[in-house]
Amino acid sequence: MSILSMYLLWAEEDAVDQKIYFEESCKPKCVKPLLEYQACVKRIQDDESGHKHCTGQYFDYWHCVDKCVGPKLFAKLK
Repeated sequence: MSILSMYLLWAEEDAVDQKIYFEESCKPKCVKPLLEYQACVKRIQDDESGHKHCTGQYFDYWHCVDKCVGPKLFAKLK
C-alpha cells in the first residue's frame, strides 16, 4: 500500500462534516422561523384531513440556517 493510499484512508476516517457544525452554530440565529414552524405544527396536529401542512415554515427555517451557514462553509472550503 502506498503512502498516498494510506493517507487517503486516514483522511476519510477522520473527516468531519463541517456543515453540521456550522448548522448547529447557526440555529440559535434562526429562532423566529423555528418558533413559527413549531407553532404551525402544533396548530395542525389535529388535522385529520391531511390538507394542512407547514412546508412553508419548514423551508423558511432551513433557508435561514442555510443563509447563515453558506458563507462560513465556503470560506472554510477555500
